[in-house]
Amino acid sequence: MRRVSILGATGSIGQSTIDLIARAPDDYDVVALTGGQNIARLAADARALRAEVAVTADEALLPELRAALAGSGVEAAAGRAALIEAAAREAHWVMSAIVGAAGLAPGLKALEQGATLALANKESLVTAGPLVMETARRHGARLLPVDSEHSAIFQVLAGADAASVTRVIITASGGALRDWPLARLAGATVAEASCHPNWEMGQRITIDSASMFNKALEMIEAREFFGFDPARIEVLIHPQSLVHALVGFADGGLIAHVGPPDMRHAIGYALHWPERRALPVAALDLAAVGTLEFRAPCETRYPALRLARAVMDEGGLAGAIFNAAKERALDHFIAGRIGFMAMAPLVETVLERLLALPEARGGTLTLDRVAHMDHLARQCADQVARRNEQG
Repeated sequence: MRRVSILGATGSIGQSTIDLIARAPDDYDVVALTGGQNIARLAADARALRAEVAVTADEALLPELRAALAGSGVEAAAGRAALIEAAAREAHWVMSAIVGAAGLAPGLKALEQGATLALANKESLVTAGPLVMETARRHGARLLPVDSEHSAIFQVLAGADAASVTRVIITASGGALRDWPLARLAGATVAEASCHPNWEMGQRITIDSASMFNKALEMIEAREFFGFDPARIEVLIHPQSLVHALVGFADGGLIAHVGPPDMRHAIGYALHWPERRALPVAALDLAAVGTLEFRAPCETRYPALRLARAVMDEGGLAGAIFNAAKERALDHFIAGRIGFMAMAPLVETVLERLLALPEARGGTLTLDRVAHMDHLARQCADQVARRNEQG
């Protein structure tokens, strides 16, 4: 029986992971489930899966979690230290699905105890890719991608000669606003940016899809995970979201990974790897689909893609600055303090200011340095947003 933990169990990735595990309960011993403020969901899943421990990131909600788990035998805990402790518990396989930079430290802790880490938290590689990869190597842990695009690349590359890869194409739906006139984007509301045409995701990732900040993160993630030359990483808009990635080889051929927009495929592939097992995912009817569309993204519409290339060229702590500034820019957009098209300029301003600091240059990449730069970037982003709001 495999011991598994799910970090970020109450989010969409966590819930899809639980769906797969619950279909074969005799195959898994659930160690830890962690979540945020959805205590009812966290407690219900912990009871159903007979988890050893359930952890909420919000310490104020510990009494509610304890009450919800009373009599179940499931331990209740709360706060950052409890999250780290849960990630450190012995497990064979850990899903890293905590949203944002908060997922980095628990993911590193899981790697340190030698687990296979199924990585849905792209921010870990964006903010500290070399540190994550070195931690996995040093502790004999395995890292498996769960983002649909990176899972697709991983599957296409299985058995292939990596030296023969000449290009990698990550696809993007284009998000909720993909067909809007450029001039209209500045006035987009939070509600309008939050309605994804293909995927069922949380609000933040859905807005990031509309701005393509999620794709910018995925470009950096592909660089860190696979070691690709940034110049070989491309993005195409593919409205159907059926082709998740394409890999080009020296002989001119392209191999694509095609599948329905259902995250249980990528999760299931990581859960069962190196085997392939049947999954509750619909088979594609390509005749019914009829047409697959592709178009180049306009970087005037999606400036996040240009910023991603600058971050990859810079390396070091640039990813940590970029991600923190992006998260705060999104917070300010959701709060109504800045417009949709003001997010990228805010992020660019923060990058320019902080990369000019001596402490942002050189040195070994450590968790403490990443956390410090994350803090500075969030402060700087808030200052820029306040000035923009005032005039």
